[in-house]
Amino acid sequence: MKKHNFFAGPAILPEYTYEKCIEAIKDFSGTGISLLSISHRSKEFDAVMDKAVAMTKKLLDIPEGYSVIFVGGGATTQFYTVPYNFLKTKAAYLDTGTWPMGGIKEAKLFGEVDIVASSKDKNYSYIPKNYTVPEDADYFEICSNNTIEGTEIREDFDCKVPLISDMSSDIFSRPVDVSKYALIFAGAQKNFAPSGVTMVIIRDSQLERVVRPVPTMVDYRVQVAKNSMYNTPPVFPIFAALKTMEWVEDSGGVKEMERRAIERSDKVYAELDRNKFFDPTVPNPEDRSRMNICFKMKPEYQDLEAGFLDLAKQRGLMGIKGHRSVGGFRASCYNALPMESIDALVSALQDFEKAN
Repeated sequence: MKKHNFFAGPAILPEYTYEKCIEAIKDFSGTGISLLSISHRSKEFDAVMDKAVAMTKKLLDIPEGYSVIFVGGGATTQFYTVPYNFLKTKAAYLDTGTWPMGGIKEAKLFGEVDIVASSKDKNYSYIPKNYTVPEDADYFEICSNNTIEGTEIREDFDCKVPLISDMSSDIFSRPVDVSKYALIFAGAQKNFAPSGVTMVIIRDSQLERVVRPVPTMVDYRVQVAKNSMYNTPPVFPIFAALKTMEWVEDSGGVKEMERRAIERSDKVYAELDRNKFFDPTVPNPEDRSRMNICFKMKPEYQDLEAGFLDLAKQRGLMGIKGHRSVGGFRASCYNALPMESIDALVSALQDFEKAN
């Protein structure tokens, strides 16, 4: 039976990436040595790192004056790395869910945190609007896509203080005006590589804003100066990230990824809005995530939830159960997810309605 991978992360990757990784595990770049045991100081892996940086800049049209690094620790490590480097007095945060709150918690260890707005009052089912970012903040941090709650910010807005964004789950899914941001970080396991590496895009002038002595491994200046090679980097996921970026380019680039994301999400949301039994958890279409489509049974049909999960399992729909903290259902629709899987999900929703 065909399996349809809707897991939120680690998540689906292109077949191209799998195939190239298998080849490299057996024999990396004609060296006769596996990628899993190649020296990160070898010229062959140096080439991978250089290509990964160059491809990131190309796909996202990153302007001059920015550096790209690949570091370990996951995006959660960035929750404290950012304030460790840049929070001198006060930082501003937009509270849109679980992951932003993780960043807020860590930042409070280093200074004052101003939560400029929050959607907690409605279980993070919307993106706050019309808030004011204090101009005396050292930076303003947002999470562009909330995997657990299913909301997304797709606007690259102007900000009078350095703007920082966690783009872990929607990186490469739409064109981004990188010039609006002082720093972007993205844990790979959502949309472009296996777990184990985090991409950081940083404006070079932001490195001049480091406010205190910082341990070497979380000092952005060191990582940029050493081209992510201060210590052994996550070799395998960086290679996989490069292969995924090659696939994105060969498939039409980030603009094509956006077109596909719109097509996938529009089809699922249209069925959820129509279906008698289900509701999207995010009512406002402009706030709905294209990457993580969260939905639930309507209140009067809550007792049927287990029945739909059983049907999903029978149809090979993997990872449909919602995050343990919110319940319901979640269909993560990342770049590599084919329309065949979307059609299978929509058919399951329709067939469940007919059967009940």
